Amino acid sequence: MPSKQKSPQHEVRRPVWAEVSLGALTYNLEAIRKYVNPTNEKRKTPRKILSIVKGNAYGHGGPQVARALEKAGSDWFGVTCTDEGIAVREVGVRKPILILTGFVPGEEVRLLEHDLTAVIHRCDQLAPLERVAARRGGRKPASFHLKIDTGMNRLGIASDDVDCFARQLAKCKHLQLTGIFSHFASSEVFTDTAVGKQTCEQEKRFYAALERLRALGIDPGLVHLANSAAIVTRPETWADMVRPGAILYGYHPGYNPVEKREEAEARLPLKPVMSLRSKIISLRSVPAGAGIGYNATFVAKRPSRIGVLAAGYGDGIHRSLGNRGSVLLRGKLVPIIGIISMDVTMIDVTDVEGVETGEVATIYGSDGNQVLPANRVARSIGTVTSDLLSAASQRVERVYVR
Repeated sequence: MPSKQKSPQHEVRRPVWAEVSLGALTYNLEAIRKYVNPTNEKRKTPRKILSIVKGNAYGHGGPQVARALEKAGSDWFGVTCTDEGIAVREVGVRKPILILTGFVPGEEVRLLEHDLTAVIHRCDQLAPLERVAARRGGRKPASFHLKIDTGMNRLGIASDDVDCFARQLAKCKHLQLTGIFSHFASSEVFTDTAVGKQTCEQEKRFYAALERLRALGIDPGLVHLANSAAIVTRPETWADMVRPGAILYGYHPGYNPVEKREEAEARLPLKPVMSLRSKIISLRSVPAGAGIGYNATFVAKRPSRIGVLAAGYGDGIHRSLGNRGSVLLRGKLVPIIGIISMDVTMIDVTDVEGVETGEVATIYGSDGNQVLPANRVARSIGTVTSDLLSAASQRVERVYVR
């Protein structure tokens, strides 16, 4: 009989937790580093790794993950905002931290006080950053990276605004450009369509802007383009630094066509880092015809044994999994039934003999030798892995294991 999944050794606040394998995390980082620095390539300096730890490190715990990755040799970190950057600094991380979406007016002082690297995505952001940097006196210039919009049409200066940027930068004696980058909209798509060709077009626009910047006598510093999909499948985009996100946590993007996924997984094998678990807090026997949960969307077709998990959509079990998802229990898949509540989820354990309260179910992740990958769960409900992982809420305790 499959062994029962064990709960953490220490007392948890609620019988739901996310188990984060630091061993798998550091394995993935090293695999990515070796992959983008092949031994047959001659470079003066190895490509750097900017580990994306935004969104609480995709649900894994941003500060704790960043601290582990710094020890494992990550060169940079990427977060969404100043608050996330400060949280990473407060656990002792000293490596550079890039604030990917820039800053809002009034954040400049905190940004520089905590030695965070700003992103400029509009020319008018230079002046307020310069004013605060100037007030610091004789310290070294405040560094920043410039984001170029190459077709995502989200954040970044347009390619034809490079001259305007250069004029504004010339007025800023206390700022230093130390990097330039862009973000791909469709790097996982390889179809013969406009979307499939978008990455190549973005590359062209980016390098045209880069050449113009250099022609104006501006050193761009570190050049970085590649997100997770581009890291794995587009080596021509690797430049000076790469920015792994989902692959750092063990999952490849959803490539199109789907055959690309198998190729990518074989090219860069990864280890899933997080398992979301919850205990059964109640068991009940119900007769055939009994409705389960809100609106009785599940009706038992036979006498059934129903388990109640101490976790719901308020913890990160996606509500879309109601009546269509499964969890691992004793290494077996058992169905999720009924509408998922905010705090509890029902499962049908009729076919697992002798189930008891207190047993641990795995919503996604590993259970002994069995694995229910988060990307498979995400695909089953029409979302992306990052959405599922980052849904694990703050009230879910993170338990870090080797």
